[in-house]
Amino acid sequence: MRIAYLECFSGISGDMFLGALIDAGVPPRVLEETVAALGVGARLEISRVVRSGISATKVDVWVDGEKDLPREEYWAKQNVARAPLRQAQGGLLPAQDQHEHGHHHHEHEHSSGAEVSRAGMPAPHEHSHEHGRGLTEIREIISKAAISDTAKKTAIAIFEALGTAEAKIHATSIEKVHFHEVGAVDAMVDIVCAAVGAEALGVEEIMCSPLNVGGGSVQCAHGTFPVPAPATVELLKDAPVYSTGVQAELVTPTGAAIVKTLARRFAAFPEMRIEKSGYGAGSREFPGLPNVVRLTLGEASATLAAKTASDIVTVLEANLDDLNPQVFGYVMDRLLEEGALDAFGMPVQMKKNRPGMLLTVLCKPEDASKLTHLIFTETTTLGVRRRDEVRQTLARRWEKVRTQWGEVRIKIASMNGTVTNYAPEYEDCRRIATEHHVPLKTVMQEASREYLGKGEKH
Repeated sequence: MRIAYLECFSGISGDMFLGALIDAGVPPRVLEETVAALGVGARLEISRVVRSGISATKVDVWVDGEKDLPREEYWAKQNVARAPLRQAQGGLLPAQDQHEHGHHHHEHEHSSGAEVSRAGMPAPHEHSHEHGRGLTEIREIISKAAISDTAKKTAIAIFEALGTAEAKIHATSIEKVHFHEVGAVDAMVDIVCAAVGAEALGVEEIMCSPLNVGGGSVQCAHGTFPVPAPATVELLKDAPVYSTGVQAELVTPTGAAIVKTLARRFAAFPEMRIEKSGYGAGSREFPGLPNVVRLTLGEASATLAAKTASDIVTVLEANLDDLNPQVFGYVMDRLLEEGALDAFGMPVQMKKNRPGMLLTVLCKPEDASKLTHLIFTETTTLGVRRRDEVRQTLARRWEKVRTQWGEVRIKIASMNGTVTNYAPEYEDCRRIATEHHVPLKTVMQEASREYLGKGEKH
């Protein structure tokens, strides 16, 4: 089983993760093409730097001729720029400026502040002072990008993790959260590239070390906050964290959201045969601490594979005998959109001989409360049963094959390194069949032949 291990001894941010991906072998063009696919006027600058004697890849995002800045540099620049205005107005900013730098950040300040990070996450540029992007707009931008459906789903999940944390901190709903600095172009680039790059690694599992969160305080538009920032603390619930005493913000909310979404579990360095490693650099230098994140790729031992062959899933069930069938289909779609691992219905005969449906939902334990609320809101049930069960799983990975009509992803399942199942991705085949007016079964058959032929060539 091929795995990746992420070591966050100096924390993590979006740009550090992108640098580690490239340094570990993801072709730069993959991320550059991703940025172009977003169509938001951004570009990447990729360079080699040295942090405390370690050579690493540095990734910077440029938008409209401006490069992302570390938080302290951004606020120092803003304070200098505002000083003459404060003096002219008796210490007050003009009304318009108060709006842009005050209420403008009300919904999403902690995450946005954290994103103007010590690792190169951006503050909003002068050209992007607006009311911010809501999650709906961000979903639309990502959904329209020419990237895989899996990467789209992952990128949206990262944003939703950020939004959920911010909504809780600010006592509002996730749909009312406006992503200002986090929703800025440069941070969107970090998140979507992280999703695409993680898929390009071709690993079956990403594991993560405990995270060094740093310490001290950090300046935001609302004032000074302790490190780690509130959004980071919320995102890292159940994750192992520590601080070596460095007085700086080492884990940004975007970095925390990436780890929360991509890493299956936290553990010490696993038993593995190392193939390659890569280092992604942050923007600043810390005496005696390399400001890098390390990504190591390799083949896990059979012992580790056996250990990771099971996990805990939550099962939610509800009996429905008075729900419009059209609504039932809608509820199934909504449950899957909100993160359910699976959802299905079975016809049942209920009391008083009423025909009904048994709704069953499989989900991660941390998503159970959210999905239970959705079931209560969208259906007529008065009760939802809940239980945790152990699930045995096969390791899964994706490979791409090229058919005469275009690329198709193949989902491959394996046990102890031996392939046990493979299947063309239905959505890819359906899209090709529709676009080229070819029978769906023909596309699926050719994709399977290409995969088998690829194995023979190896």
